[in-house]
Amino acid sequence: MNTNRRRFLRWSAAAGVGGAALTTRLAGAQGATDRPGGGSGDTPLGQIPASIRALRPMTDGIVPITEAERLGRLDKARRLMAENNIGAIYLEGGSSLFYFTGVRWGLSERPFVAVIPAKGELAWVCPTFEEARARELIAFGKDIRTWEEHDSPYRLVAQILRDRGVATGRVGVEERLRFFVFNGVKKEAPALDYVSADPITAGCRTIKSAAEIALMQRANDMTLAAYKAGLATLREGMTQGDLRNNILAAYRALGAQGPTIAASFGKYTAFPHGSITPQKLKEGDVVQIDDGCVVDGYQSDITRTVVFGKPTKRQIDVWNLEQRAQMAAFNAAKPGVPCEAVDAAARKVITDAGFGPDYKVPGLPHRTGHGIGLDGHEWTNFVRGNKTVLQPGMCFSDEPMIAIYGEFGIRLEDCLYITESGAKFFTQPSPAIDRPFA
Repeated sequence: MNTNRRRFLRWSAAAGVGGAALTTRLAGAQGATDRPGGGSGDTPLGQIPASIRALRPMTDGIVPITEAERLGRLDKARRLMAENNIGAIYLEGGSSLFYFTGVRWGLSERPFVAVIPAKGELAWVCPTFEEARARELIAFGKDIRTWEEHDSPYRLVAQILRDRGVATGRVGVEERLRFFVFNGVKKEAPALDYVSADPITAGCRTIKSAAEIALMQRANDMTLAAYKAGLATLREGMTQGDLRNNILAAYRALGAQGPTIAASFGKYTAFPHGSITPQKLKEGDVVQIDDGCVVDGYQSDITRTVVFGKPTKRQIDVWNLEQRAQMAAFNAAKPGVPCEAVDAAARKVITDAGFGPDYKVPGLPHRTGHGIGLDGHEWTNFVRGNKTVLQPGMCFSDEPMIAIYGEFGIRLEDCLYITESGAKFFTQPSPAIDRPFA
């Protein structure tokens, strides 16, 4: 699983063009006409556009992950530990901790650690002054060991491992665990063999349940609604910060959690992760918006690319080529197929048209897709060399891109999940360059 470097870069880029663009206050929306692709900008700045005023919350009927499902996840984790000869894994706050326990806990210099043993009850290590708050959150495991400011939390983790019969052998280290926590435990329990916990964490999280897919479906539905409202506000002279502001306002109206958005205009759409260069929209510009929101921890990721005004033949041809590449990847994504075959299918369409080859630009400069779930980027990827076989329940982005530096970039991105009969999109792909929504 990858840390979401892309999201970090986007927030950094947003800061470069004005932090005010990141607010989700509805008052930050910038006025415009309601048709995608154009408008004179007659609506006064600061007025909430009609497309956003018309939105209503999409939060009814959301069903969070149940405790029963989390208990099933813990049972599977224990089975995988036994199969991989791992006596226990230990985690800090983050997506895997939330996945198994439902606990959200921020990271600080004070370790808060969960130990999940192959045999026996979960145990927790917590600062003493945080114990009351921890007990409010913890649903699984009554063994909560606390440490005062002058004590060693690592000694407590080592003691838990010994108490669970893991004085020697293999212990799984979750990939997001910070080095100082790992090193502290290792010093207290040097006889242990510390190995990657990926066979357990990825082994559980890669295959999504029906409940997880339902949450991702809602996140994708919210994103598409926010994009539709946001693209209706395009106007001559608006900045990419203005457009971001409008889409964030739309997300707020929809009741979405944790929204982020990247927006690029013109030649800067060729930058796969955007540009910090201030941009103002003008007639004929390609417009690209990307990213998503969160529902009960589960993420969406969608890209839409349109033209402000009338597209040129060149823009239409490249857009249509990108559409064919996206569908080639989708059609290749079937149970039993290796992940690399999906990338190869999309890349062939693009290289056969004279772009590339490989990652060269003009062409497709990155992999075709990434895993998605509780993290925007997680196991595994549609990329050359990845022999991982697709299975029902796996979820991915499908986002080949054609980058032409100095001109524009076209990326169409929709997420999909694997079923017994093949791939299924969470959202309907764009039908045409002038129709971003089906």
